[in-house]
Amino acid sequence: MKIGSIEVPPGAFLAPMAGISDPVTREIAFSHGCALAVSEMLSAKGFVFSPASPVHVQLTQKGKGEGITGLQLFGHEEYYLSEAVKRLNPSPFEFFDFNMGCPARKIVSNGEGCRLMTQPLLAGKLIGAMVKASAKPVTVKLRAGWDRGSVNCVEIARIAQSEGASAVTVHPRTRDMFYSGQANWALIGEVKSALDIPVIGNGDIKTGQDALKMLALTRCDGVMVARGAQGDPWIFDRIRCALEGKAYIPPSPVQKLDTAINHFGRALAFYGERTGIIEMRKHLAWYIQGLKGASALKTRINNCSDVKEVLLLLNDYRSELEGGNDK
Repeated sequence: MKIGSIEVPPGAFLAPMAGISDPVTREIAFSHGCALAVSEMLSAKGFVFSPASPVHVQLTQKGKGEGITGLQLFGHEEYYLSEAVKRLNPSPFEFFDFNMGCPARKIVSNGEGCRLMTQPLLAGKLIGAMVKASAKPVTVKLRAGWDRGSVNCVEIARIAQSEGASAVTVHPRTRDMFYSGQANWALIGEVKSALDIPVIGNGDIKTGQDALKMLALTRCDGVMVARGAQGDPWIFDRIRCALEGKAYIPPSPVQKLDTAINHFGRALAFYGERTGIIEMRKHLAWYIQGLKGASALKTRINNCSDVKEVLLLLNDYRSELEGGNDK
């Protein structure tokens, strides 16, 4: 699969998730076989006004352990999207991704994210402006449509292709569904049949078999994992094994804890101790989900504000797992 001139290796992709797909999480995903990732979304207008703000500096960083990664932008004004792309062309990201899928109220209320699917002409102008300003490929992430009465992902995808987009990702839920219900994979197939550029399928990928089923049903060019990767970077190993027809050996509980502790340490280095602890609470909860005593440990971690105390809790829990008390 190629996105513009970028040759993408086999494997699944990590989706852009606000507050989750930071450089640390992306690096860990790549270490487990992720083939491509997209960053958290960055406000084009916000970046143009204050590129040196700490939040924008963090959002525009790419980790040394990352592979092919796209920087996702959102906005609804041609000037700011174009200007942001021009300023970010020298960044280490391999491509830009345009967010037309975010269902969050604060985003759509400003005419951005999924709200743009109700304005095809404006969406086309914005995509075209990004393409003209960019020295790199531009991709677009879509939903099925605004609501179940206005499913227009095929129309919007065709517009994206006509404006020069190098690929589209389709999450076949409407905005009013948010993340509930079942993703309608058939819509991904409809988009694939309508386009010449690569189409990436996203939604309800939790196993290697899910990935194989989506590829077979839709004939899409690649699969993207979102919630299925939360606390489970091994999903990329599972999908790669499925694609290659190889047996998959799952991690032990101790190996899960080791990865969680590694993730915690990297997050502290990236965010600093105070923010790092806060950001990692959700990740640690995902890593230990389903293990014996996880609920009690989660509660204790959420009540901690001291790095040494959190590490002590994690290492004590690891010792319990190593001793066989996880069974």
